[in-house]
Amino acid sequence: MSEKSLTIIELPELALAFIPVIVVLFIQFKWSLLQRRTMLALIRMLIQLLFVGFFLSYIFESNSAWLVLSLLMVMVLFSSWIALNNIKASKGFLFKRAILATSVSGILTLFIITQGVLQLTPWYQPQTVIPLAGMIFASCMNSISLSGERFYAELLNKASYEQARNIAFQASMIPNVNALLAVGIVSLPGMMTGQILSGVSPFIAVRYQIMVMCMVFASAGISSAYFLYLNKPKKNG
Repeated sequence: MSEKSLTIIELPELALAFIPVIVVLFIQFKWSLLQRRTMLALIRMLIQLLFVGFFLSYIFESNSAWLVLSLLMVMVLFSSWIALNNIKASKGFLFKRAILATSVSGILTLFIITQGVLQLTPWYQPQTVIPLAGMIFASCMNSISLSGERFYAELLNKASYEQARNIAFQASMIPNVNALLAVGIVSLPGMMTGQILSGVSPFIAVRYQIMVMCMVFASAGISSAYFLYLNKPKKNG
C-alpha cells in the first residue's frame, strides 16, 4: 500500500482559511475593539511566512553549513531580543544574558537531538536543523520572557532572590507542563499532525513527537534556569 501524499494547497483553497479569520475581525468591529494590532499581525504573518518560504528554499538548495550557522545566529539574536519585550528592566545587560541563556540551552539541546537522537549526516542538514532550531529557540524565548517578567515583578514586591527565582521558574514552566499533560488527550501537536497528514505511520509520528516534547520542555527549563542564575545579585566584597 502506497503512503498517502501530502495535499498541495492551491491559492484559491488557501484563501478559504481566512473565512474564520474574517469572522474574528467582524466580532472585533461589532464590539468596537481595536483592529489595528490584529490587522498588522495578520499582514506581518503573511509577509514573514512568504519571505521565509523563499529564503528557506534558497538555503535548502545551497546546502551550506555557513548559511545554516548564520541563520541560527540570527534566530538566537531575535529570539533573545523578543523575550525581553515584557520585562520592565534595563534591556542592555539583560540582552547579553538572554543571548547567553538562549545559546547555551538551545545549542546544547539542538546538538543532542540532531547528533544523538537523529544522527544527522551532514550535521547541518538544513531541512531538519532549521525547523528544530526554530522550535527550540522559540521555547527558550517564551520561557525567558515569562521567567524574566515574573522575576522582576517579585523583586519589586521585595521578595528575596531565591524566592523570586523559584516563583519565576515555576511560572515559566507552566505552559510546558500543561503541554505535557494535554498532549495526546486534548491536542495533537504540530509535528505529529503534519507527519500523519503526510502519510507517516502514527506509531512513527508518536516517536518524533516525544522527541519534540522532550526537546521543547528541556530547552525551556534550562534557558529559564540559566537566565535566572545570570541575574543573581553579586555579593559585595
